[in-house]
Amino acid sequence: MDEISVIVLGDKAEPTLKRLDELGPGVKVTIARTADELGDAIPDARVLFNWSGNRAGIEAILKKAPGLEWIHTRSAGLDSLLFPELIEHDVTLTNGTGTFSQSLGEFVITGALYWAKDIPRMLRSKAERRWDVFNVSELSTQTMGIVGHGDIGRAIARRAKAFGMRVLALRRDPAPRAGDEDVDRVYATKDIHQMLPECDYVAVSAPLTPTTTHLMSTAEFNAMKPDAIVMNVGRGPVIDEAAMVEALASKRIRGAALDVFEVEPVPKESPLWGMDNVLMSCHTADHTKDWLDDAINFFLAQFARWKAGKPLKNVVDKRAGY
Repeated sequence: MDEISVIVLGDKAEPTLKRLDELGPGVKVTIARTADELGDAIPDARVLFNWSGNRAGIEAILKKAPGLEWIHTRSAGLDSLLFPELIEHDVTLTNGTGTFSQSLGEFVITGALYWAKDIPRMLRSKAERRWDVFNVSELSTQTMGIVGHGDIGRAIARRAKAFGMRVLALRRDPAPRAGDEDVDRVYATKDIHQMLPECDYVAVSAPLTPTTTHLMSTAEFNAMKPDAIVMNVGRGPVIDEAAMVEALASKRIRGAALDVFEVEPVPKESPLWGMDNVLMSCHTADHTKDWLDDAINFFLAQFARWKAGKPLKNVVDKRAGY
């Protein structure tokens, strides 16, 4: 059997990438940070593993790798990597969807509890050494709305349902599918204004595509309950950040719990930093101590499936963008 050439866009000094030795005999692995550094390894490549590369690197490789059969990218988000030539190319593209979903689902529940129990008030009272007795909410009496019911959305739904919450989900195709057992009602994307008024929490976990950019904007915040919370663990630009800031500043909605933003790092001048009704995570909600190991484990399992001629997981619909 001919040697299989796997090229990797990443830093070969990264300890996690040493585990690519586990791909076994008959596999030649070449790791470099850029397409230029990969050089002569590109023309013979059958597999590209995008560990930490960018669109420019993938573009350059695609032009020089006539035998490329499969591209796997570590991340779940694809908005910064897709380009017309890749969309039209017959190369299979897979991503890291599912690798990070569990921790993101936990962040959403953290955000819900943060506001249900009014943790900000508890922290203020403690800082002021003030005995402050007040009422709190129970998640079991509240409704979680999920904007984008993919793998992350399903992880959110499972956890919300475990807390006894009513769960609503929004997605492009509302036809029944796996994961709906944790959802009380599914809405089509076009019916977002029907779902939002029902929700105490709106968790945004949609991928970023031309149709989801600013899916949550002024009209959507106006449709939410005044005491509702918006949360984002998907892609920053799915929320119109200026509209969200206005809704938060004017108390049109109660608060937010955010892991992703339109611009990252968030500029120092952003009003979000100074808002007492915003819980912020610096895109670290999925950075568990094992997240890199989880990512490499998934690729190793994917490679075994590919080598055996079995169907790959997480095959991307390049035209849809996820």
